[in-house]
Amino acid sequence: MIRQHELENDGWEKRSTYDEPRLTEMLNTYEALGYEVLLEPFDALAEPACNSCLKGTADRYKTIYTRMGKG
Repeated sequence: MIRQHELENDGWEKRSTYDEPRLTEMLNTYEALGYEVLLEPFDALAEPACNSCLKGTADRYKTIYTRMGKG
């Protein structure tokens, strides 16, 4: 949870958590809309409600953070 707070303090907004192929689709969509995109490993401690669904496969998932591009 500390990492999430650091990112939010730097202007990043947590969007959602995905695995492939949706992960790449969403990354491309956010970039096309002009956002900077950051992918972080899924943090099971920060999302206790999701643990049972992702049990054994959590390493496949990434959480998408975005912030408006600097360009």
